[in-house]
Parts: sequence; structure tokens; C-alpha cells
Amino acid sequence: MNEMRAALYDRFGPPEVLYEGSVPVPVRAPGEVLVRVRAVGVNGGELSGRAGRVKLVTGRRFPLRMGIDFVGEVAEVAEATGSARSTGQDGAAPGPRRGDVVWGGLGRRLGSAAEYVAVRPRQISLAPENLTPAEAVSLLAGGTTSLTALRDKARIRPGERLLVRGGSGGVGSVAVQLGKMFGARVTALAGPRNLDFVRELGADEVIDYTTARAAELGSFDVVMDTVGTELASFRKLLSPGGRMVSVTFDADHILSSVGYILWSAVHGTGRVRAFSGNPRHAQLAELAGYARDGAVRPVVDTVRPLAEIAAAHRALEAGGVRGKHVVEIG
Repeated sequence: MNEMRAALYDRFGPPEVLYEGSVPVPVRAPGEVLVRVRAVGVNGGELSGRAGRVKLVTGRRFPLRMGIDFVGEVAEVAEATGSARSTGQDGAAPGPRRGDVVWGGLGRRLGSAAEYVAVRPRQISLAPENLTPAEAVSLLAGGTTSLTALRDKARIRPGERLLVRGGSGGVGSVAVQLGKMFGARVTALAGPRNLDFVRELGADEVIDYTTARAAELGSFDVVMDTVGTELASFRKLLSPGGRMVSVTFDADHILSSVGYILWSAVHGTGRVRAFSGNPRHAQLAELAGYARDGAVRPVVDTVRPLAEIAAAHRALEAGGVRGKHVVEIG
């Protein structure tokens, strides 16, 4: 087995540039494991990469790849771990065994939308066994992003007022659930057809973003932004001591978005925090525990085969998503 199927594109452009092609099966580096991928999520950052808005990140060496997260089975283990769950080196997680169902991410590189990925044990953990691969991967990127944003960056506390922009999306739908788990009073913005859906996730108040003006929303201790636009307007909603975390940039004005976040770090009282997601074993294992306990539940919008990844990108770009678009690698 030298070749595998993967999502590729040979030029920047609309979703139609994506296709299912063949690439070499990855060769494990020392200490890595090979995972047979079963499902991947479609994430907003990939849309910008495919469209050519972040060439400094993606590079220009075509064909380029898609996919940052995955759920699958361990096909080959690192020599050092063998078949036992030994403790890895250099911060690695306990070694996985062949056949383990795991989830994880590739960090700052793309390529999980393929039949196989090679990763270090610290980049994965056992997936929640009560979920299918499609269900599990729908939680993965949004869950680890929301944990970092709410707990580590915003340090949210019980009783605080939390505003989630994009409460029905892949990140926002998990942020609403985690916000409630952390004891916050959650207000979420969503489109008109998703208001009841976001209430079912546990939001205390859901507001139609198409009719609401930011200045009329009130005051919040934490604002979690999954949209990337109008950062200045939403920053003004912060109460004294409030914190705002933005997990994306305005796709049409990336440089100005980055510039504003940097500017906010030294001007005014409400610094906008941002970060690049790169979850490790401990965080992945923690999220899996929440999923097993039912503290957070998956929200799958659609499931498509790898050959229809262009349609999955089109659907995400169209907006109105409920949870996550998922691609299965059959």
C-alpha cells in the first residue's frame, strides 16, 4: 500500500477547486503512530486557506491538502511503545495500541482529510467510545478551541455573563455548552432559524443577530467571538475587568483584524485575546471525558463522503450551520 485517497487542490479558489486524489501514504517518523482516518471536520480556517487568503500559512506548493482534525483507528504504533501503554518521551502521551480509536489534530499543518495520517502520541487521545467517529469529530476542534478560550484565556468564573457570537456553529455550539458547564450565564447570538436549537444547547438567552445591534446587547464579563467582524463594537460591551477572546479573523480583512487585536493589547482596558489552536493529549483526553459524561454533546449538521468535500465547503460558506459539517473517509 503506497498510495491513499486525500482531499487536494491545485490552485486557490472556490470550493470547486477541491477534488479527491491520490498521494503517498505517510511514512512514520521515529516515535510517530499511523492512524487510519474515519472522519474529519470541515473548519472555517480551511476555507480561507483554500481561497488563498493565508498563503503565508498554506504556502504555494501544489497540490495542497485539507483537514486539521480527525477520528480514526491506530494502524501502526511507534517502535518505542510496542503494544503496551508505556509513557512516551518529550511530553508524549502514554503510547496507544493498534486498534485504539483515537482523535486528535495535526497542529498547524493540514492534511487529515485523507485515509491515513502520521502523528506523535501527544497529538492524540482515546476518542469518547460512546460516540461515532462523525459525532466525535464534530466536537473536536470546537471543543478544544472553546476550552482554551473560556477556561485558559478568559478564565471564566461561575456567575459571570458570557456572550457567544455564532452560537450555532461548530465552535459556538460547544462554547455554549461549556459556558453553562463552567457556571456562566450564557447569551448567544444566532440566526433566526437556529434560535430554538441554541436554547436547547443550554443558552439562557438567544438573540437573532440579524436584527440585534451590538450596542443594545448589554454588558458582559466575557465575549467569545467566533465570527471575526466588528471586533471594536463587541469589545465595547465588556464590563470593567471583562475579557474578549476572538477565535477567528475577518476573512475579508485579515490584516486589519490582526492589527486591531494587537492594538487592543496596549490601548484601553479590554484586551482582545487570540490564539492558534494546537491541542495536546491532556486537553483531548479531558474533552473526551466531558463527552463520555454527557456534559457536552455532539452536533452534526451533515455527513458527506470524501468525494463530496467541495459540497461540504460550499455548505459551510453558505452559513446557517448547526454544529459541524463532517467528511467521512470510507
